[in-house]
Amino acid sequence: MKFNIKLISLLIILLANTLITKAARTDAGTITGTVTDKKDGSPIIGATISIPDLKTGTVTDANGRFTLNHLSKGVYLIQVSYIGYSTVTQRVDLSKTTELNIQLQASFIEAGEVVITGVSRATELKRSPIPMAAVGKAFVDQRAGAGNVIDMIANLPGVSAVTTGPNISKPFIHGLGYNRVITLMDGIRQEGQQWGDEHGVEVDQNSIDRVEVIKGPASLTYGSDAIGGVVNLISPPPVPDGSVLGSVQSVYGTNQGLFNNSLRLQGNNKGLIWGTIVSAKEGKAYQNQHDGRVYATGFNEKDARIMVGLNKAWGYSNFNASLFDDEQAIPDGSRDSVTRRFTKQVTEDDATRPIVPASELNAYKIPVLHQHVQLYRIYNNSNFILQNGANLFVNLGYQFSHRREYTHPEDPETAGLNLHLTTYTYDFKYNQTFGNGFETTFGLNGQYQNNTIGSATDFPIPAYHQFDIGPFAVLKKSFGKLDLSAGARYDYRSFAGQSAYIDTLTGKYPQLYTGSNTGAPGVIKQFDALNKSFTGFSGSFGATYNMSDQFFLKANISRGFRAPSISELSANGPDPGSQIYHVGNSSFKPEFSVQEDVGAFLTLPNVSASVELFDNDIENYIYQQQVLNPDGSPAINPAFPLYSIFTYTQSKARINGGEFNLDIHPTSWLHFENSLALTYGKNLGNGSPVADSLKYLPFIPPLHTHSELRGTFVKGFSKFKNVYAFVGLDHYSAQDRFFSAYGTETYTAGYNLLNAGIGGNLVNAAGKKVVELFIEGTNLANINYQSNMSRLKYFDNAETAPGVQRGIFNMGRNISFKVIVPFDLSAHAEKKN
Repeated sequence: MKFNIKLISLLIILLANTLITKAARTDAGTITGTVTDKKDGSPIIGATISIPDLKTGTVTDANGRFTLNHLSKGVYLIQVSYIGYSTVTQRVDLSKTTELNIQLQASFIEAGEVVITGVSRATELKRSPIPMAAVGKAFVDQRAGAGNVIDMIANLPGVSAVTTGPNISKPFIHGLGYNRVITLMDGIRQEGQQWGDEHGVEVDQNSIDRVEVIKGPASLTYGSDAIGGVVNLISPPPVPDGSVLGSVQSVYGTNQGLFNNSLRLQGNNKGLIWGTIVSAKEGKAYQNQHDGRVYATGFNEKDARIMVGLNKAWGYSNFNASLFDDEQAIPDGSRDSVTRRFTKQVTEDDATRPIVPASELNAYKIPVLHQHVQLYRIYNNSNFILQNGANLFVNLGYQFSHRREYTHPEDPETAGLNLHLTTYTYDFKYNQTFGNGFETTFGLNGQYQNNTIGSATDFPIPAYHQFDIGPFAVLKKSFGKLDLSAGARYDYRSFAGQSAYIDTLTGKYPQLYTGSNTGAPGVIKQFDALNKSFTGFSGSFGATYNMSDQFFLKANISRGFRAPSISELSANGPDPGSQIYHVGNSSFKPEFSVQEDVGAFLTLPNVSASVELFDNDIENYIYQQQVLNPDGSPAINPAFPLYSIFTYTQSKARINGGEFNLDIHPTSWLHFENSLALTYGKNLGNGSPVADSLKYLPFIPPLHTHSELRGTFVKGFSKFKNVYAFVGLDHYSAQDRFFSAYGTETYTAGYNLLNAGIGGNLVNAAGKKVVELFIEGTNLANINYQSNMSRLKYFDNAETAPGVQRGIFNMGRNISFKVIVPFDLSAHAEKKN
């Protein structure tokens, strides 16, 4: 396999050199223009002009003018946007057009949103049949109180998150998560032991300017594990040519004493682009009225990334490298039986537990029992423009994930869990557009993984190799108001798990046995060798019909594919963070799903509304079940008496529901947004009746409504521009449809959360931003509540007194203050001011 990787790398380099040589002969194009207010003709300063397919853009100057150089001549989608105005998108032939003048109309409706995820080329959201959601930098900046990048989007209709405290969130889309949702970083698969509960997505939230979400099977373009959807986290675009721009950002959160500081610096010199982002984030234990401060929920995270690339007439090629380093405390919820104050483990036998003192609860120091997750990432995004009007996207990535959990209080340097995961990803897409709106995409992508086990004492999964490959084709055709899209894909995944033995007698703790005498005393077999392969077909067909500029319809049917994960196939060991002893099943079949989506969208000058419905039927759905003794009592592994033993099983499942949105805009500055999201998940069994305790799927979010009244004042007040203020109410209904078997889930009461925020930009005499200010308050009523999507809801003593509400409650009132100070180091920056 190493030889194959080297051979593939050599072929890629030769191909890239050939393409660049051919493409470099393409003449560079230039486009200039102005952006003005449609009402009074005044120039709009700071409007953003972008060409997503070329990964280039600029902003208008003090006269509303802009210039884009080094452009490939061809037909591209250009997007022009500014806060408080309707976004304008227009396809422009850069071989014929050199000047483009745009008038923007004041409105809070972003009707022209452009997306790049799951499509062959940038396209308007309303012309893609795939159910999607997208948020930009303004949305991201205003979520000052979000603990991590997934929390930023967790309130979008159809999107939720399973959490283990404020800094650990895993994305769920329409009730599916873990290895059923792929998270991308600039189109590169995020890989880091997704099967685990107790760590989140290893991405610096300060490095994200935009998020796009596919809601439903996306196996067509991303392969196995995208059966539930895709979250694409997109880093900042290049700054305008001739610029060196940066910012310093600081966030403080009152609940955890959160400090989140970040430095951003980017440059562009005639298409030579570069950038860096460095961040540091730490928080102590969070608090609520019910629990006080929750022991072992603090964290200390450090991140860094650099980027360098070329953006020329032949296309672009960007190289990125990043480091994610997070130390995270591990809560277990243990309490003193009388006072209900938190206790901690201090000895290996855990015979007695002292109460955690207030000084430790208020400290930023990470406890002895904690996890340490590091992810190193190097990747390249390239787009080569070919002379025949086609283009080739090449995305290549390398990741190394090092995950350790320290679970021995008397031996703080000894890791309970120590996993090393190396991943190589590749993605090739060849696009060709023909006349009359006919577009084709042919692609090939996949990954190679190697997981090894370092020095540790717990071994939940084996060392293994994994290889994925999948060719696919997508066809798109426009017939005036009707857009059709169809595609097909074939996936192949192979696992090669290594057998392993454990020595239980030689050392103080169990350890991997590397000798040859597997029959020696104390040597036991932990993992059998595993060689499995899975194949599957996926496809989709969809249509969008724009009846008018105000009303359009969408429909899509798709078949998804997911091969079982390594934990589902081979697990045989304890996972300290989840307090579960996992047991896999090597006889599993892959999951297949068929999902139907329909939607209707209305956009009027003062009202916009939408209805989206989905139905997802899944074959061979995999879920965990507890192992029981013949008398019905929980089975216990004598070596791990405090761990519940769970294995996996398969059945049919159905998930359906919908999202409803109603936005009322009585004026251009006032915005009243309302949304409702409903998801049902049911276990259909395998032909025989399903027990009541098993009939609902786990981690299904309850009915959620969101109402928000927002005022946006683009022209602001004196030196303050783009001023906004909002107040919002989130209602979560009680969840009485839960996976109750084995006590896995329990009834969750409904609750209401009040949130509010205010912010804006302070500008100088020339109209340039000097400071950006954001203040956000979450759970302002300081409600005591438990989310059914929080794993901490089930962290407590094995037994509690009657009438005691078990588990840990979510965060109480939190007010976050965010300040961004931009700066300009461009040549002649003072002259431009």
